[in-house]
Amino acid sequence: MHTLVEICIDDLDGALVAERAGADRVELCGNLIEGGTTPSIGLLRRVLDSVERIGVQVMVRPRGGNFVNSASELSVMQADIRAIRRDADGAAVRVGLVLGVLTRDNQIDQTAMRRLIAEAAELPVTFHKAFDDVNDLGAALEQLGELGVERVLTSGGQTTAFDGAGALRDLGRHGSAVRILAGGGVRAHNVAALVASTGVSEVHLRAQVASPLGTGTLATDFDIIRSVIGALARSN
Repeated sequence: MHTLVEICIDDLDGALVAERAGADRVELCGNLIEGGTTPSIGLLRRVLDSVERIGVQVMVRPRGGNFVNSASELSVMQADIRAIRRDADGAAVRVGLVLGVLTRDNQIDQTAMRRLIAEAAELPVTFHKAFDDVNDLGAALEQLGELGVERVLTSGGQTTAFDGAGALRDLGRHGSAVRILAGGGVRAHNVAALVASTGVSEVHLRAQVASPLGTGTLATDFDIIRSVIGALARSN
């Protein structure tokens, strides 16, 4: 069975490298040093204009820090979603949204999520790793399913997906329609064992190394992606 590979990126080159390496999807972010925020509209447009096959998931997060958003931040997120929808209309590839809002006591903010999902309309929604901060992963998964979320990115409440393998397996057996996207420390040496032990059908990784241009930034690495895809192919 094919295991879908998603690559977290923050620039146009990253999207092109991920597509050339054979990844299935990218999560397009800005400011990965803050864990990922909403990318600029210019970056989104260039990515959508440049890729031919790879799916594009767009982060909607107004700032770094925690996942409790004020009314004004939610209004910005709604405006960003409307802008992304306009650019997604007519795109050659499948476009989705990545977002998540929690309450101050680390529960899913269902009121905020309903507003954002309504704004998303036809675009599928992935709930990002804010999920790992909730107190009860199973209950949160049920709530996200009822809200209409398509997928959740999670390491099973642990630092890495491998550490959270037991929880990931339990979430996959929960009976929810929400897909489990395993992320956190995924690499070629552990991805096959992770998939075998959890049953997940999608994995997520940030495949970056120091930029060869000497800019002091990070660049998406073709070989890391190919090694993960190769490890999965051999295990199948």
